[in-house]
Amino acid sequence: MPGAVRALCLAALLGALRAGGTELTLELPDSAQRCFHQELESGVKFTLDYQVISGGHYDVDCYVEDPNGKTIYQETKKQYDSFSHHAEVKGVYTFCFSNEFSTFSHKIVYFDFQVGDEPPILPDMNNRVTALTQLESACVTIHEMLKAVIDSQTHYRLREAQDRSRAEELNGRVSYWSVGETLILFVVSIGQVVLLKSFFTEKRPSSGGAGT
Repeated sequence: MPGAVRALCLAALLGALRAGGTELTLELPDSAQRCFHQELESGVKFTLDYQVISGGHYDVDCYVEDPNGKTIYQETKKQYDSFSHHAEVKGVYTFCFSNEFSTFSHKIVYFDFQVGDEPPILPDMNNRVTALTQLESACVTIHEMLKAVIDSQTHYRLREAQDRSRAEELNGRVSYWSVGETLILFVVSIGQVVLLKSFFTEKRPSSGGAGT
């Protein structure tokens, strides 16, 4: 494959991978709610993927509202989920994450909000009446494989962050438990020494003068 053709193919693949959307990791305090807003045209498809990375039982409430205030998606205490929908009316759509049911644990939440369909990787690909060339077919195949790799990397990064959070939480609990056991053993040891010492301490009788 010539260098210029390879460069064009790579540029087309990278350009197609940059679909419109937002990825964000946010901290959600206890008894709090965070909302985001996106203006959409009628008929546009959007997708919301989210996952709780750390905090509490790794769950969160989520809902999506259309511009008329109608709830089109609502889930409670979910660890992760995905939601796709075509906008029926034009306007500002709102999606919120709520941790109001938790009174002491804050959460770390990752979400990916994608808007619109993915653009074709080749010019006029959707309007072509002829079969794809071998080079174009190879570009499409590589593009699909790159998408799968990106999705897998995102999934494993989230799993790694979640497992790291759980490991750190478990390590903290083990450390506190070890310190508590050490203090208890120290107190018990001192108590045993004091108790044994009291057994072998001779009590002297009190001397008092007898009256004659």
